[in-house]
Amino acid sequence: MEEKTYNALFLCTGNSARSIMAEAILNRLGLGRFHAFSAGSHPAGEVNPYAIQALKIGNYLTDGLCSKDWAEFAAPGAPALDFVFTVCDKAAQEVCPVWPGQPMTAHWGLPDPARFEGSEAEIRAVFADTLRMLTNRISIFVSLPLASLDKLALQKELDRIGKTKPGPEENVA
Repeated sequence: MEEKTYNALFLCTGNSARSIMAEAILNRLGLGRFHAFSAGSHPAGEVNPYAIQALKIGNYLTDGLCSKDWAEFAAPGAPALDFVFTVCDKAAQEVCPVWPGQPMTAHWGLPDPARFEGSEAEIRAVFADTLRMLTNRISIFVSLPLASLDKLALQKELDRIGKTKPGPEENVA
């Protein structure tokens, strides 16, 4: 019996850093069990170069990553979504489109590394921290026994992952 491939959408306001990074991470860590997408409510129109740099340093694929509007995932013909995750506070507070198929949703908010101001080295460190925190959360997610969890148990796990606080060594400035 063939295992289901799950579609996951990561949302953020600008779709230039966190959601883009999460898309790349899940596409790699999901080992073909997941197909990840990202979008924004007000897309920046370009991917933050520091996000691309952090992904490349981590040997993540960056080809095809682009900033796009979340409306395309609510339109007819869009991929059927199983999961929708918001990764920034602003997107969690916005009214989201109605997603066809009623996917499971959770908020996994993280500070916006694109808003951080500092030296070149400090900015790179903040993006590396964001990549690490997203990798930790997504690693927990892909290890969940999705087929054996009922919807209520799965929702509790998704919410728990989003509430995982970074340890002292994982604080984003």
